[in-house]
Amino acid sequence: MKTIDQMVAIGQKKLQSRIADMPAAYNAAKQRAITGYNETPFNQRMKTNYAANIQSAEYVAPDPAKWARNFRAKVS
Repeated sequence: MKTIDQMVAIGQKKLQSRIADMPAAYNAAKQRAITGYNETPFNQRMKTNYAANIQSAEYVAPDPAKWARNFRAKVS
């Protein structure tokens, strides 16, 4: 069985390796989110506001050190 420190190191390494791809995936998901929301029964004003807010949202990269601290606290 792996120790907590080993699990943290593995998870932090995996997160670090994916950080470069995350902005593109985030931006690609924006249109899918808008399309899905447009299929709901909400009125057009709400759909327009949702789309505007999704389009203006900016990606914030995760912090691997913060992830490690939170993971360690959660599993301890």
